[in-house]
Amino acid sequence: MNPLSLDPSDTRRDFLQKLSLSALAAMGASEPRLFGSSDPVTHPRPTADSCILIWMAGGMAAPDNFDPKRYLSYEKGRPMKDILSTFPAIDTAVDQIKICEGLENIGQVMDRGTLIRSHIQPDLGSILHSRHQYHWHTGYVPPQTVACPHLGAWMSRVLGPRNPVMPAFINVGQRIEGIGESEEIKAFTTAGFFGTEYGPMNLPYPEEAAASVRPPAGMDTSRFGNRYKLYRKLVDQSPNRDFLSDYQRESMLRSYENAYRLLGAKEREAFDLSLEPKESFAKYDTGRFGRGCLLARRLVESGARFVEVTTEYVPFLHWDTHGNGHETMVRMHKEIDLPVATLIRDLEARGLLDRTLVIVASEFSRDAMVEGTVGSTAGDQAAHKGDTMEDPKHYGLHRHFTGGSSVLMFGGGIKKGFLYGATAPERPCLAVENPVSVSDLHATIFTAMGISPKTMFEIENRPFFATNDAKGVCVKELFA
Repeated sequence: MNPLSLDPSDTRRDFLQKLSLSALAAMGASEPRLFGSSDPVTHPRPTADSCILIWMAGGMAAPDNFDPKRYLSYEKGRPMKDILSTFPAIDTAVDQIKICEGLENIGQVMDRGTLIRSHIQPDLGSILHSRHQYHWHTGYVPPQTVACPHLGAWMSRVLGPRNPVMPAFINVGQRIEGIGESEEIKAFTTAGFFGTEYGPMNLPYPEEAAASVRPPAGMDTSRFGNRYKLYRKLVDQSPNRDFLSDYQRESMLRSYENAYRLLGAKEREAFDLSLEPKESFAKYDTGRFGRGCLLARRLVESGARFVEVTTEYVPFLHWDTHGNGHETMVRMHKEIDLPVATLIRDLEARGLLDRTLVIVASEFSRDAMVEGTVGSTAGDQAAHKGDTMEDPKHYGLHRHFTGGSSVLMFGGGIKKGFLYGATAPERPCLAVENPVSVSDLHATIFTAMGISPKTMFEIENRPFFATNDAKGVCVKELFA
């Protein structure tokens, strides 16, 4: 949906100001091609039609989730260096794959997907959530001279919508206003230079999603349509018309038209969780994240191209465990375990999993003793810097660790019951087998969706690629 907010009380000047501000995001990107060639880009044959990114915002500690190490229980005075995992390992549906206690339901669907244990992130000097989340979602390390598009915006721009009525890019569960670091979150939750029509429809509260596809209070669909016609006339007659490219103007108008079309379409029922059968709803209802997984399933069923569902990033909440790590992860396991597993089972039962790529990822992992990677000069951000555990709140993995994290991938042509890569069994738990960088992971995702990782747009007279400098290489071993 168009983030341009129009109010009935707006004056003509207000309309034009908002129009100009929104236009800054659309920089007239060229048509996609390969660098050094005037020919249109040739894309790979897709193995997936839609993508669901399950985003574990805040730094999900791999050793306490999908990469269990040596387990020791809490004991006052126990040396911190002895703690690698605060949960014991459990069996899964795949003999050679073990994950952590508390994720039993996800363990039961591991035979439907691939577990990558060697995802790595760079040491950016300052191991901050905002920088790493920006990097993961756009493929580019901030700051940049242009506004970099989100992964979902690339799919929206290059592939277009699966269903012309449904928004191609939908973001579920993340508040953009009223929380810590909201400006940083806005920086990557955008279509960047592609323009407003390729940006996300933001639905922070899944249970309220239905309200977002109804006309404003007191306004029926026909009145909303008349308002759109007047808005288009205003744009066409604007004295600033010559300062806006046809691309910019038409991009904004199309986003408004898309919103209008959805308001009167049957597909808007997909946004209404009250229409879900009670027994099915209960399996997802572990909180806002769980309901977001249900909404993602309904949206993909109705033709959404890319949906991100997040546990939400709020500093020092959820996966951002700088203290009380073990206790917090017990709660997070309860929140994510059944909804993620139910999403996979439901997609499979509906015949959608084979063509839906589901990714579970986070910006980095965590370690009890190491900040960043070995030799990093990044400041230590742990709340407890002692050598021993003196309180249960010290029990857990608190430092940001970029040397090896885990990613789950299901459906979309990905191998089933497959384990890829490994981290060292003892600290530092660096990726020691088949490391997968952010660029390579993006290249793999793009390839599955039928987008060449070398796709290029020309922005401000310089090439801008789907993966950073077109260096991303698809990990072909992950495909069936």
